[in-house]
Amino acid sequence: MTESPTSPVDQLIAAADRALRTLAATPAASRPSPAGGVNEPEPLSDGDAREAVALMRVNHVGEVCAQALYDAQALAARSPELRAMFEQAAREEADHLAWTEERIRALGGRTSLLNPLWYGGAFAIGLAAARIGDRASLGFMAETERQVEQHLQGHLDQLPESDAASRAIVAQMKEDEVRHADAATALGGAELPLPVRMAMRLAARIMTRTAHYI
Repeated sequence: MTESPTSPVDQLIAAADRALRTLAATPAASRPSPAGGVNEPEPLSDGDAREAVALMRVNHVGEVCAQALYDAQALAARSPELRAMFEQAAREEADHLAWTEERIRALGGRTSLLNPLWYGGAFAIGLAAARIGDRASLGFMAETERQVEQHLQGHLDQLPESDAASRAIVAQMKEDEVRHADAATALGGAELPLPVRMAMRLAARIMTRTAHYI
């Protein structure tokens, strides 16, 4: 028996439910945290802990945005196969969301106070990209993941050497982002125009600098 397609209303309700879960619920990971097997014989100094919290808060905001982007792109995807791909990517990014939040709490910090704003803005951007067409949507995904990969490498350079747990999380996140970018390109993602890529970098810079403190 063929399963009936989900109605647009049902899809919107599901998207709203995912938004509430991302912003208000404690995220659950499907994979163990890379920090779980890390031995930390000595606690971080106060300065190192503050820096690690700030950097992991920025990474957590990135994962909030990833949930919004992929939910919007899945909602507007024109083929069931592409919708399933975005939904799978969102599930994998949910692991990152859970890992970063868990690490922030372990360090005695908090997540960004502006998460609803980040989510709403990212959802609107993802929806706009998807409305252009599937190739543009895939290209946006690939470029986003490439920029995130570079951003995570920067955090590996900035995180205190003594914070092995945070570094393990960021390293695994970076590996996953590379895989997502490659998958989007392999599926036919179009290369975005230079002005669009530059605008994405500017928006990311504003977000990361703000989330570092708020």
